[in-house]
Amino acid sequence: MFNNINFEFPYILLLILVFIFCSIYCKEKTATYLIPHLHIFQKSNQKSSIFINILKSFVVLFSIIALASPIRISDHQIIKNDGINIILNLDASGSMKYRDLDRSDDTKNRFDVVKEVVKSFITERKNDNIGLVVFGDSVMMASPLSFDKDAQKEIVDYLEVEMLGSKTAMIDSLASSINILKDKDAKSNVIILLSDGEDNISKIPFDVIIRLVKKYKIKVYSIGIGKANKLALNNIAKQSKGKYYAAYSKEDLSLIYEDINILEKSKIDQNKIILKEYLFFYPLFLAIVCLIGFIYLKNKE
Repeated sequence: MFNNINFEFPYILLLILVFIFCSIYCKEKTATYLIPHLHIFQKSNQKSSIFINILKSFVVLFSIIALASPIRISDHQIIKNDGINIILNLDASGSMKYRDLDRSDDTKNRFDVVKEVVKSFITERKNDNIGLVVFGDSVMMASPLSFDKDAQKEIVDYLEVEMLGSKTAMIDSLASSINILKDKDAKSNVIILLSDGEDNISKIPFDVIIRLVKKYKIKVYSIGIGKANKLALNNIAKQSKGKYYAAYSKEDLSLIYEDINILEKSKIDQNKIILKEYLFFYPLFLAIVCLIGFIYLKNKE
């Protein structure tokens, strides 16, 4: 419950010592009167006075804690001067329904295996800006560039094969990915294109894509699954100074993403953004409740 709780202004807590010192050595001097049978009234008010003093102490204690501004550190985000933007470009066409990538589990189709490997890759790229583009008959940006890896892995879980149709608009999907990256200032802008078939529905010419990746200096790592269009995928990777891979199993696919992970590394600064949750209103609320109780009992005396 109290994990990662700190104070923004911890030196204010020293006021508690000042309060304790004053309570002991700076007591209020009251006038002395001789009243017969005063002890009867003193006994009746003794318990009330003790409770009032406790409430007064709590008011001061909780107020000082609130002033010290307790916070819970919820997360850290690293600020990068030299980060990488990565678009994961995933084929969700009808051919991704084949169940030949995971030989240990024939209930999983190609797209199921790809999702598992991609989620692992996203986890590894903690310090990079990642986006998701999915294609079939049409192209969809499943996630813009983001550092929120947990949200992106949830999005990947919701992706399904043939959600955008059974055909393969691979070239059109590259155009969408380039459009996301073209104005982004980073050490490197990367597209990881994964497909298992030939493009059979795109409207944008292949040579236009080649010119665009060169113009915007976008590197394409292409991954062909099974009998993919190796010639086109290899040409895209070569022209963009990336690399072409062929995958015939889940193990191949995992090794490919590991290799890309090694090739594309971010240089990270030590500066961090600390995400804080402010908790001062809890002790402040308790101080107000104790103050109300103190005023009520004090007026009853």
